[in-house]
Amino acid sequence: MYYIGIDLGGTNIAVGLVDEEGKIIHKDSVPTLNEREYPEIIKDMAMLSLKVIEDSGVSLKEVKSIGIGSPGTPNSEEGILVYANNLKFRNVPMRAEMQKYVDLPVYLDNDANVAALAESVAGACKGAKHSVTITLGTGVGTGVVIDGKVYSGFNNAAAEMGHMVIVVDGEQCTCGRKGCWEAYASATALIRQTKKAAVANPDSLINKLVDGDLSKINAKVPFDAARQGDRVGLQIVEEYMKYLAEGLANVINIFQPEIIAIGGGISKEGEYLLAPLRKLVSERIYTVEGVPQTRIVAAQLGNDAGIVGAAMLGKMF
Repeated sequence: MYYIGIDLGGTNIAVGLVDEEGKIIHKDSVPTLNEREYPEIIKDMAMLSLKVIEDSGVSLKEVKSIGIGSPGTPNSEEGILVYANNLKFRNVPMRAEMQKYVDLPVYLDNDANVAALAESVAGACKGAKHSVTITLGTGVGTGVVIDGKVYSGFNNAAAEMGHMVIVVDGEQCTCGRKGCWEAYASATALIRQTKKAAVANPDSLINKLVDGDLSKINAKVPFDAARQGDRVGLQIVEEYMKYLAEGLANVINIFQPEIIAIGGGISKEGEYLLAPLRKLVSERIYTVEGVPQTRIVAAQLGNDAGIVGAAMLGKMF
């Protein structure tokens, strides 16, 4: 059997046909055009799903289900997306709308949760019963897998660890609170701090790397500067890792997962990020001696995690 996985984002809709092992057979995407009303967006999701199936040479009878990974808070039981800020969705009947066009079971979950499920089934956390996947992007997305199943809480809104406060009265977060982990450990936060440092230190290599155009600064720039020994770049990266480690230690102290997979563009820094990060985390967790330790690794599935994880929702039911 095969499964359709839909990664619904604010910019693009990505759809893939996935086999039992979590391997993508074929995928395609279209722009979300998120200013539109939800019936138009969902129709595009359904039509693209049918196109992917057809282009794969697979019959609809061989497809078991459709899974949707979406930002926001879902009511997974009812197939309703309760809230998604960047899509302007409120109480949208995702399942019912999809089934107007495709006669298949439809499952729905949060995008961070499906990324965690993907890494658990077919990625860096494969074989581990207890894992956490953390995506460092615009925000800090977190998904928790316990005994092989995504943990969502009683209301499908659990594991928003990006919004645990690590600095009381600290940086303003988009959620309304101050001092959230997301306000310090997201790629957005790193870019903000890098721009601030570039302005304060005009002779820094950071400015040379972007030809003086601060709009070109991304999360890779401070790491590139640090690798070349730039003092400012090293300071930014060191500070960033400190905050990232603080949150990771909290995650470990709460869940004690076998493995934490870190995804998002920043994870491409590989061991330059992970090696010092592991040391910082080891200094902050309370389970130091006598028990197995959580491994911290880079996520493996990249941009495909949303498709794979959404597809695998059909295997959970």
